[in-house]
Amino acid sequence: MTERPLYLMTDPGCFDVCYQINPWMKPDAWKADPSACLTAAKTASGELKQALQGLGAQVETIGAVQGLPDLVFPANAAIVLDGRALPARFRYPERQGEEAIFREVFCRLKTRGLIDEIVDLPEGVFQEGAGDAIWDADRSFFWAGHGPRSSRASLSVIHKVFGQEVVGLELASDRYYHLDTCFCPLAGGKVLYYPAAFTADALATIRARVPEHLRIEASDEEAQAFCVNAVNLGQRIVMARAPDSLKAKLAGAGYSLTEVDLSPFILSGGAAYCMTLRLDRKSRPERAILAAE
Repeated sequence: MTERPLYLMTDPGCFDVCYQINPWMKPDAWKADPSACLTAAKTASGELKQALQGLGAQVETIGAVQGLPDLVFPANAAIVLDGRALPARFRYPERQGEEAIFREVFCRLKTRGLIDEIVDLPEGVFQEGAGDAIWDADRSFFWAGHGPRSSRASLSVIHKVFGQEVVGLELASDRYYHLDTCFCPLAGGKVLYYPAAFTADALATIRARVPEHLRIEASDEEAQAFCVNAVNLGQRIVMARAPDSLKAKLAGAGYSLTEVDLSPFILSGGAAYCMTLRLDRKSRPERAILAAE
């Protein structure tokens, strides 16, 4: 039996852009017509869910919570690998209310057998989930962002909890505040990334780990369209509306795109990857095979 990827999403019924904790957030644009913006957000979220399901994925959807608009970005809820979840600790007070909600979600998932274990971060360590800890299946390690949101100290915690190599990448700008906004490992070993988001040392690390022929560099326009914040399923990539230049790059590299208009969520600084959390990711292929049988 072929494994069907399992993703977590959040109902967008309480989504709003009412504060600004990253430079992309545009509360004034939302306030201009909140009803139309919310309707568009509901449509966009539904289309993303349908796109994932159309590619064979399963989607678990949790309910919205009034006053926690960024709950729609569950990529930041936790790191999940091999059935083990490490729930996030958020740096900004505006998102800290999500921690208890997501913990309840993971407890329910554990009761249902969808995850096996929940491990807590040490006190004082900020780590904002899979948005800053991206599993590279081809290389069998985590790429872990740190700087604007997640603490450098989180790297050693991730290594200890999951028993996997962790390659740290320092982010250079609060415009690309999570790693998932500027870095996306793709099936087959290629990596889509935005070089300007990284410090010189982080760029050197990427280039040392990923040969030039496997690196796909996003332009300013492509990164600003939140196209690097994508969900990869084999040779298919689900992302926000992409410039023609990026479509050509990815087609030339052998990938097919499914585009979704995610502009309501880009008003808050997130897109396809931010809006999903993979729950069934395995560190070794044989584990995935066993899970699918």
